[in-house]
Amino acid sequence: MPQKNIKVIVDTNILISAILKDRLPEKMILRIIEDGSFDWIASEEIVQEYKTVISRPKFLIPGDEIKFQFDLIDRMTTIVCPDLKIIFKRDQKDAKFLSCALVSNADFLITGDSDLVEIVNYNNTKIISVPEFAALFNIA
Repeated sequence: MPQKNIKVIVDTNILISAILKDRLPEKMILRIIEDGSFDWIASEEIVQEYKTVISRPKFLIPGDEIKFQFDLIDRMTTIVCPDLKIIFKRDQKDAKFLSCALVSNADFLITGDSDLVEIVNYNNTKIISVPEFAALFNIA
């Protein structure tokens, strides 16, 4: 029986950290996209948020880097179509990540958002920080 890939959802704050700082978030993203045992899961709404945030002038990301990141996201994410509306009273903007996790049956939602991290588990999805994910998969 073939081994199933580990499904991960990456919160926007982690992706931005990976782009702006050459630290653990970047190593984690590189591992996810280079290691064939992971599937980076997102919805169209999440991808749109990634692209909107990456394009914010305050981050001073050069145009060619923005294009590179957009292409990478388009190539590396597996798109799911959540057909349910989640109500997340702590921060409704985070509901799209929970909806994506539920529909895709994701293994992990990697985030730095305390509203999400405090949940710990959502259905079958473990909500986890970058250091916790890195420790689980020996990313240093």
